[in-house]
Order: sequence, then structure tokens, then C-alpha cells
Amino acid sequence: MPLPVFPGRPRAEKLPQSSRPLTRKTVRHILLLILVVVPKHTSRCFRLLLAGLLYLLPALLCAQDTIQLDYTDISQIHLEEPSRKMRKKIASAYIGPEDSLPAVFQQLRFTKGVVHPIYIPSDHVTKKIAVRFNLCNSADSAQSVWFFPGLYFWKVQLYKLQDNGQLEQLPSIMPKEPAEISYRKLTLQPHDSCVIVAELTQVRTHLNGLRPRLIHPEYLQAAVITLDNSNIESKVFTYVFCGLLMMMILFSLANYFMNRNAEFLYYAGYAFFLGLMLFIKGIYSYHSSDFGFFQEGYLDFIMQSVGCLLYMPFMQTYLATRTRHPFLHRLYNFGMIMLVGSMIAFTLVHYFTWNFALENYIENIAKGLLLIIIFIFLVYSIRRWEDRLLRYLFWGNFCLFFFSLFSLLMLTGNIIPRDLPAIFKSSIFYYELGILLELIFFLMGLNYKNRRQLIAQAQERERLKAENLMNEYEREIAVYKGQQEERERISADMHDELGSGMTAIRLMSEIARNKMKENTPIEIEKISRSADEVLNKMNAIIWSMNSGNDSVDNLVSYIRSYALEYFENTPIACRIYTPETISERELSGDKRRNLFLCVKETLNNALKHSKASEIRIYFMTDEILTIKIVDNGVGIDLQKIRKFGNGLKNIAKRMESIGGSYQIENNNGTVTTLRLPL
Repeated sequence: MPLPVFPGRPRAEKLPQSSRPLTRKTVRHILLLILVVVPKHTSRCFRLLLAGLLYLLPALLCAQDTIQLDYTDISQIHLEEPSRKMRKKIASAYIGPEDSLPAVFQQLRFTKGVVHPIYIPSDHVTKKIAVRFNLCNSADSAQSVWFFPGLYFWKVQLYKLQDNGQLEQLPSIMPKEPAEISYRKLTLQPHDSCVIVAELTQVRTHLNGLRPRLIHPEYLQAAVITLDNSNIESKVFTYVFCGLLMMMILFSLANYFMNRNAEFLYYAGYAFFLGLMLFIKGIYSYHSSDFGFFQEGYLDFIMQSVGCLLYMPFMQTYLATRTRHPFLHRLYNFGMIMLVGSMIAFTLVHYFTWNFALENYIENIAKGLLLIIIFIFLVYSIRRWEDRLLRYLFWGNFCLFFFSLFSLLMLTGNIIPRDLPAIFKSSIFYYELGILLELIFFLMGLNYKNRRQLIAQAQERERLKAENLMNEYEREIAVYKGQQEERERISADMHDELGSGMTAIRLMSEIARNKMKENTPIEIEKISRSADEVLNKMNAIIWSMNSGNDSVDNLVSYIRSYALEYFENTPIACRIYTPETISERELSGDKRRNLFLCVKETLNNALKHSKASEIRIYFMTDEILTIKIVDNGVGIDLQKIRKFGNGLKNIAKRMESIGGSYQIENNNGTVTTLRLPL
């Protein structure tokens, strides 16, 4: 808490007589005394002239001293002279942006206090402000004090008013900190007083306000920290929010590089420029630095506009507006053109004119049009409420619209109670809160969209997979049909050409044997038997190659017919056991042929080696085709089977080649089991 300052004007014994200003009241008293002591015989015209000077001369002689200002004793400032007290001890006036204060000082009409106590109107922002105040030093030693006019003054020049009414420029002594360029140091000699006039050049921003303070040199650093911490909660929230935006930027860039979706690149740019703007504002707010003033006066609007400019193509790609929402596509095209035009106009007015009112008008019009675009999007989304993705974006844009509008109203009117914590009185806090909620709803919408895309991609993959399988199946069918046609052609050729030839050989050998009767050579007998065997094998091959026989029931019938015929003239009785219903499942020619050859080899072994009187063949056709061949012979000695016996090895290889299994065991005879999954 600042200690009481030295009130009123300094005591006369402490100040030199030459330092006392000549006031209007003093001049009037002098003229009145002259008028009284003038002899009565003096001409009437002369007395009227003196009476006129009684009222006119003080104004001519003391044009700058028509306002009485209290002196501030800097030796009594222990911490600081706060703004609320300094405002009562100053006089202020506006001068042109290109005017020099010493040149126009004599014509200035000062107003006591601050002309605009809260914010300086936009039509006065580019003007310079002249501030006059009185200082004195009642101490016996030289005293110094820091003068601080307020936050948004990028140039501060101090002058000392001389006895002749001229201004003497004082040296500009600034703090060592480069981020505090608006502070100026003043020093007064012992028992001295003076009138200080400050020439203040404003930053081009709507936040300007004259809040002068006098700060004790030893308290300067603490005063800077106190000012910086006056809104520390809002700054902390800004930094946390910028951290979230940084995470969102990294997330968006990762998605872009993985999927090459342009929408993520646009959103990363949007988050980058808004986050950078807020981060710079958080660092430089409540400080006076060249870059902070550049950001506040120009860069702030440009970065915000670039961020919004990137947000619009993001919405176009995110919602596929060109095909699904043509109206929104045209709306965002207009918004992008408007923002580019606003930035160009804003830059031209900022750098080439002194018309801040027009500059501020361009900025407000651009922000107002952005709010209108958001409002139109909200109405459009309500009319298409069944679109779930639009619903997520609706709530996000609604929060952004509401809090942005609330933040804008806070800047234009005092709508927040003063007893709230500082963070809730910060307009930037509500703007950041709106962006944060928009970000949350965007992530929810992104999650929904990604889930929908994953489902669509999975369905598309399944469709393509099914299509590929169908194409592969059609190719296999085509190949299979070609093979079947070729098999049928070959079987027909074998039947017609080879079959007839072998039949002719058999018939001729029979004729030759009948003619020769008892003198028949053994070779003719062999020719006849060989022709008969070849004919049987050829019939088996033709049977296996004919696609019309590709079924389980056909295989069972063929084996049954062959077995009965094979044991017809032998001492072995053959019995066949088949199920009541035989599966009609398809069985390829290769499998049929290998199964038949395995059965044939088994029957041949039984006839040669079993010494059986009976052989039984069982067929089971469930999920697995099982053929069990059982004889009542002497059985088989598994230990004495030749390790490299070709017959049994061939059976095992054939069953393995078609995906089946083979088993032989001794159980009151030989039991051979062939299994093939259907």
C-alpha cells in the first residue's frame, strides 16, 4: 500500500521564489493595485484600458497556467503514486500525430485530469497526448522517480517547462529491461520543483488508456512484476490452452503425414496461428516492448485472420462441401475472399494513413462478418440436424460464436461485475474458452468421422475382397471347365481310339486261341490277358477323367461293381455295406482315381496274401468319407512288412496327396481304413 504523498503545494520556505508559477489570480491582484493607485486625474480612457487588461492580460501572459495543479513531492513516494491519484494532479491535451509538442505547446488548451478516463476513442488513437504535472522535492538530497503513463505508449518524451514558457527536452532514461520501454526516469535536485510535460505517442490499438503513475526507483521491478501478475490466472490459462493447441497441431500433422488428408494440414495451420497469437499476447501483455506493441497494433488481427482463413478450407474438406454442401462451400469461399480483402485493406490503412478509426472499423467489420458466417452455419446445421457430423460441428461453432460475441461485448461495454476474480474479467479468457470447447467438439466429430470411415473402409475392403474372391472363383471355374472339357475330350478319344484298338487286340487273340485250340502258344494267352488288363485300366482312367462321375455315390457304385467282379471267380466271398443314403457331394476326378487305386491295391493284396474266405467293404459318408476293408484271413505281420514295400507305400502316398489318411492293422485278419475329408 503506498504511503501518503506530500499534499498540495510545497511550503514557501522550502522553495525558491523563482520557482513559484505566476497564476491568473496573482496577475489580477497586481493590475487591481495599479488601478487603485492611479491618480484620479488620469484620463478615463487610460483607466478603462487598465480595467480591460485586468481580464485579458492574465490569459495572454499565462495561457498555460490557467489550470491549478497540485504538486507531488517525490521524496514522499515510498512505493508509488497510483494512477487514481495521479489523474487528479495532471492536465492533458491532444495534438496531431505529426506535430511536435514544443512547437504547438503555446497554443494548447489543457483539460484537468484525463480527457477519456477508460479507453481512448478510435478517432483519437493516432493523436499524441500531452500530459502536464507538477513535481517537487522537499528532501535535502536529489531524488529520482520513474514515470509510467500506461501500457500502450511506444514513445515517451519528457520536457521541463522553463520560466520563459519554453520546453526543455529531458534525457530519455529507460530501465535496463528491454520489455519496458514506456518507463522514464526523472531526477530533482534538493528543494527544487518543476512542471513536467510528457509527449506520448500511442500504440494503434483500441485498448489505449492514460493511467499515469510515479514509481520509486527501488520499487520499479516489484511494480513491473505486480502489473504482470495482475492477470496471472488468465495468463496461466492461456499457456495451458496453447499447450493443448500444440498437442492438437502435432496430432493433426501426424494424421496428415500418415493419411495425406489435407483437412488435418488446414486445421494444424489454424491451431498454429491462433495458438501463436495467444501465446505472444500472453507473454507481452502488461509489458511495454516494441514487438509487443507491433503484435498488439498490427500482428494480432493478421494472425487471427490467417488462422480463420485456414479454418474455412478445413471445413470445406472436412465436410466435403463441394459435393455434399454446396451452399456452405460458397459461403466459405466468400469468407476467404473477405478475409484476404480485410487483411490487405487493414495493412494499407495501418501503414499509409493516420486513420485508426477506419482501421478499427475494418477489423470490427471483418470480425462481425465472421460471426455472421458462423451464425449462418449454425442455422444451416439445425436444418440438417439428422447429419451427426454436422451436429458435432454445430455445438463447437455455437460455443465459439457465443463466447466470441461475449468477449467482443466485454471490449465495447462494461458488462462484467468488478468483484469477480481477474480471470473472469479478461475478454481473452472467454475467447480462449470458446476455442477450447470448439476443439473438444471437433475431436468428438473427428472420432465419429474416423469411426465411420473405418467402417466404410472395412466394408470396402470386404467388398473388394469378395470381388477378388469372386473373380478368382470365376477364373478357377473357367480353368476347371477347361480341364473338364479337356478330360472329357481325352476320355472320349481314349474310348474311341484306344478302347476300340484294345478290344480288337483282345478279340483277335481270342480268335487265334480258338483256332489253335490245344496248340495255342503261351504268348497269345499273355496277349489276351494283357489286353484285358489294359482295357480295364483304360476304363478306370476314362471313368476318373469323366466329370460326370465327380460324386461320392458314383465312386461307391464303381468300387462296389469292381470288387464284386474282381472276386467273382475266386474262393473269397465279397460283401459290400453301404449307408441307406449316400452323400451327393462332389468329388474330383483326381481324388476318385487315387481312392479307387488304393482300394484296388488293397483288394489285390487280400487276394494274394490273406488266405481269407471272406472280405467285407464298408462305406461311411458323413463329413469324412471312410472306406474300411476287412478280411478274415491270416492277418498281417506288421514287423515283417518290407520297409520299402512299394504297394503299401504307394497307398500311403496317394492318400497323402489328396489330403486323406491311410491305416492298416491286424484284428483277426487285416483291416485297412482309408479316410478322406469331404
